[in-house]
Amino acid sequence: MSDLSIELHWQRAEPVFATGTYSNAHTVQMNRLYDITVDSAPDWGGDPSNTNPEQALASALSSCHMMTFLALAAKAGWPVASYHDYAEAHLGKNPKGQMSVTRIDLHPVVRFDTGFSVSDEELAQMQDRAHRYCFIANTLSDSVEINIR
Repeated sequence: MSDLSIELHWQRAEPVFATGTYSNAHTVQMNRLYDITVDSAPDWGGDPSNTNPEQALASALSSCHMMTFLALAAKAGWPVASYHDYAEAHLGKNPKGQMSVTRIDLHPVVRFDTGFSVSDEELAQMQDRAHRYCFIANTLSDSVEINIR
């Protein structure tokens, strides 16, 4: 199948490399075109103006879930007009006592063309199918919650 890649670059800016004295800020390059500045989460000393790996993980899940939902909705003949999501990654300790992203919550809002509607149950079933078929969701554990708005 596909091999997908990024390039990551970090360069120390401080004169001494020691605990608590260096920045984790680095650049991730996508497709040799787009540079994203990544850092630790703010709770871990990162710059809040940069993205962090936990946000990137939530973004990957949200994007994958949306693309899967759109493919399933198109197949079902549902005329989706817009899709919005608010994804939130929760940090905590996993059952092994290690820090991890313990849960990612998705809050999708789907709008359809005027005159088309589905029941809350049909929408929930389609969101559940999207979750089950999403590549990223299948990579993660069962720590994803979908809260339909």
